[in-house]
Amino acid sequence: MTRVAVAAPNPVALRAGLEAAADGGNAVDAAIAATLVTLSTEPGIVSLMGGAYVSVWPAAGDAVVIDGNVEMPGRGLDPSAFGRAVRHVSTNYGGGVTMGAGHGSVANSGALHAVWTARERFGMLPWRRLVEPAAVACRDGYPVGASAALYLAIVRESLFAEDPEAHALITGSDGHTLEAGEVTTNTDLADILELLGAQGISLVTTGAVARVLVDDMAANGGLVTDDDLTAYEAVVRRPTLRAVGGWTIALNPPPAIGGPMLAVMLGELARRGAWTWSDAIEIQERVLGHRVSVHDRSRDLDADGHALLEAVERYGLAGLPTSSSTAHVSVVDEDGTACAITMSSGYGAGIVIPGTGILLNNALGEPELNRLGLHALAPGTRLASNMAPTTARGPGDSVLAIGSPGADRITTALMQVLGQALLHGSDLQHAIDAPRLHVRHHDDGTVSVEHEPDEAISDAVAGCGLAAHAYPRPHMYFGGVGGAVLGDGKLVAAGDARREAAVGVSP
Repeated sequence: MTRVAVAAPNPVALRAGLEAAADGGNAVDAAIAATLVTLSTEPGIVSLMGGAYVSVWPAAGDAVVIDGNVEMPGRGLDPSAFGRAVRHVSTNYGGGVTMGAGHGSVANSGALHAVWTARERFGMLPWRRLVEPAAVACRDGYPVGASAALYLAIVRESLFAEDPEAHALITGSDGHTLEAGEVTTNTDLADILELLGAQGISLVTTGAVARVLVDDMAANGGLVTDDDLTAYEAVVRRPTLRAVGGWTIALNPPPAIGGPMLAVMLGELARRGAWTWSDAIEIQERVLGHRVSVHDRSRDLDADGHALLEAVERYGLAGLPTSSSTAHVSVVDEDGTACAITMSSGYGAGIVIPGTGILLNNALGEPELNRLGLHALAPGTRLASNMAPTTARGPGDSVLAIGSPGADRITTALMQVLGQALLHGSDLQHAIDAPRLHVRHHDDGTVSVEHEPDEAISDAVAGCGLAAHAYPRPHMYFGGVGGAVLGDGKLVAAGDARREAAVGVSP
């Protein structure tokens, strides 16, 4: 038995992580078991056919980030196949979002490849053992989470109505909207998960699920091909390392966007030391403005990401050129291994792989990830990502795993939580509970500060000259940070009340 601290999106995922450790697994095993449950039991939020990043800092060895993000499909297709099979769906979600859905919105997925690779490199338990809790939950029933219930209530008809099989998965037996806490099942997915446990990753690359997916794509104008599925590989990358307040932090490197943005923000906070809310506003305005002008329209995210990091490392903020749906699991174990996994399926394509119970991603239909236009990238190109799972090592035996959902608020939420914890000396839970702000760059070129109620933040906003929008209470708009930490031999897990969370520590 290994003792662990786990922060997960729901109680079923938390239990899977704790039980994996009780069976002799380490932090990576616990995180993978919790992640597979999350991917299977948060319909509308995440899916097995989405993307994920796995950050691992083993007790003995260097930190790595396993890149399982989605990529542009379409290998081997005629150019005439691109630019179609996407329907536009307007919703009231998040204050109003218009997204692309349908078969043409589906990117080539890598979430399963990422966790498979993490287990192969760092895990101790058999793959089948890690998949089993997700299969049991889908067969026996799981309670619908609050975030999923909220989202599905908004998009049930607009997004999912065109595929009866998908619609049936996200509604009750009589078609009613699933409510938070209501128990639902997905027996088709339970069957698939049992096959996944037995066959491994080949099930979705060359096996039965792969064949059904490719045939369905070809019949409906989608872009995912056999060549895409067999060519996909999770990429093991060296993280971006930064020193902050006596800690060394391992961040998601380029071509991801989230890690470099967070690295720059934290680096600037560390330079200022006892930072203020005015500092936070200034840093976010500069860094996110650069992101909007450069990275959101980049054709080479890897080169642009490294250029940003090099410029700011040398010159500070003066070096900056002037030109949503996610979930997260954090685990640390008593031996000092940390694992943070962030996963996303976009807003969902509104369709399933027929007969499998697997909802598909709509990453090609997310406007914020495709500023260059529909299907503009070359097949095989990794898409932009805000995901920033983070691990860190501090004084003595201290080790941390942390991350958040929340689209472009992932980086600003983590900036503030890590800034509170590592530079202001707050404990992890108080750092997560502290009020937050987010500098928002609007499509019309204006900038405003969104913030939670706090007198000091209000004073800083008044002094910065930007427009402001004050939320009446803490809100899930500002992320849902989950973290786990080992320090002085003590394991602690902390969750965010802004979004449903489940935290626990092995007895």
